[in-house]
Amino acid sequence: MMIVFVAGDFTKTLLHNEEEQSAKFRFLEAINKMYFTLTPHSTSQMTLKGALGYFEIILAFLCFFYLWALRNNGNKRLPWNWPFIGMLPGLLRYARRLHDGCTEAARIAGGTYLFKGPWFFNMDMLLTVDPANIHHIMSGNFPNFPKGPKFKEMFDILGDGIFNSDMDLWKSQRKTTRFLINHQRFHQFLVKTSRDKVEKGLIPVLDHLCSTGQVVDLQDLFQRFTFDTTCKLVTGYDPGCVSITFPNVPFARALDTAEEAIIVRHLVPEIIWKLQRLLNIGQEKKYSEAWKTLDRVIGEYISRKREELRKSSRSVNDQDGVDLLTSYITEGNNMELPIDDAFLRDTTLNLMIAGRDTTSSALTWFFWLLSENPIVEMKIREELRSIIPSEEAEKRQFFDVQDLNKLVYLHGALCESLRLYPPVPFQHKEPLEPDILPSGHRVHPKMKITFSLYAMGRMASIWGKDCMVMKPERWISERGTIKHEPSYKFLAFNAGPRTCLGKEVAFTQLKAVAASVIHNYQVQLVEGQEIIPNVSVILYIKHGLKVKVCKRWA
Repeated sequence: MMIVFVAGDFTKTLLHNEEEQSAKFRFLEAINKMYFTLTPHSTSQMTLKGALGYFEIILAFLCFFYLWALRNNGNKRLPWNWPFIGMLPGLLRYARRLHDGCTEAARIAGGTYLFKGPWFFNMDMLLTVDPANIHHIMSGNFPNFPKGPKFKEMFDILGDGIFNSDMDLWKSQRKTTRFLINHQRFHQFLVKTSRDKVEKGLIPVLDHLCSTGQVVDLQDLFQRFTFDTTCKLVTGYDPGCVSITFPNVPFARALDTAEEAIIVRHLVPEIIWKLQRLLNIGQEKKYSEAWKTLDRVIGEYISRKREELRKSSRSVNDQDGVDLLTSYITEGNNMELPIDDAFLRDTTLNLMIAGRDTTSSALTWFFWLLSENPIVEMKIREELRSIIPSEEAEKRQFFDVQDLNKLVYLHGALCESLRLYPPVPFQHKEPLEPDILPSGHRVHPKMKITFSLYAMGRMASIWGKDCMVMKPERWISERGTIKHEPSYKFLAFNAGPRTCLGKEVAFTQLKAVAASVIHNYQVQLVEGQEIIPNVSVILYIKHGLKVKVCKRWA
């Protein structure tokens, strides 16, 4: 009888019209005949009824697989929903091109697509790029869609930091972090740090590359730059990774390893990665080792900072500004947060990932897009010349924050890069209570909901038929000012109550680097390299971005 129940329930999902309904009833009737045939009332009936029973079994399962194939045949380019194993084979087959696979699925499915995982593994996942659904989840019914315990388990390396936390803990952390980031002390520190690192760190390395003519991985260079600046902004210490010697950076390598392991956790059944974690093998072993490296380095920064503050009479009103770790230690206790080493470790790591990974990813894809769109690069250069005195137009220049804020076209170009190549390509939610999304899809607490930001930027239904074109004008109003797009349509900085607190920090750094490099240098891509996105929680170019750099001015 259990067979009848399972088969009947599964068949409901396959059949929609009268002809298929008729087939369903024939299938169930065959299953029931099989059950009664295999329970004969006398020995004399057993041989004949047994033979008929086996024939009925074969007929029933042929009918079952015919209906299953009929259902899947409607979307030949989507993963097949196999019995027992669901769509997992299709997901693994497209794992190497996961972002483009999600884009294709979203287009075919009309914006929202239900991925069916293996039976009994709770891997069902709703992929959506529908702005109405995203607005509902991120704003309209925000309390029902926290990050959830599964998210925290997958991203356990982040501890109780702001990315992992929910409810009251998240509210307290967000309130404190907003206050510290928006404070004038930090803004002063941001402006000085960004300019100093460009002038004294990035430019000397680029000049060296120009003089030697050597090829450089621009992605690696930007990762080093943003690691230095983020570390300085968060902890007050500059690790000095931007150098002509290109020193080894264990902390940065550990971050990459951890992020790759986390994406694997999203692709395989939970029991597999948990078993690897228990046995300390495979990707989970690398993850564990990376975790130890991150803890060690951050612990050293926290100890140094506490010791420095004990010995120093330095005022937090220093005219050059103050880093965030100093502010947390000196003022956090007044903000209803337990400022112990565990809290500082989690907060530091969350802020380091937010600053280092996202900004370097954005810069890398931006310069690759410029190489593919030389007209856009030319217009940015014209805009930069327009804010420079004519007698200095053909000299090396560094740009102040006040000048950077005037660059409307550059801002639009950066937004286009973030639209097409969002540094965080996925968002993950889980409902607390059952709900119905604006698209009509039902969701429940055991279902994961995933937004593909990468796919959203490629939807003609959202951005028009020219969605694959880099078009900075998309972000410029008729009056020549920056045009606002709703956050649930342009999700690069999140949306609703969880909108990114570091948005202005990110744009300040992006513009400072972009303006200085574009005005002073010519970046030329090395031919023959494969430019494809990696599969990780941060969107990088899989094999890096190899370039040569030449000076534009003496």
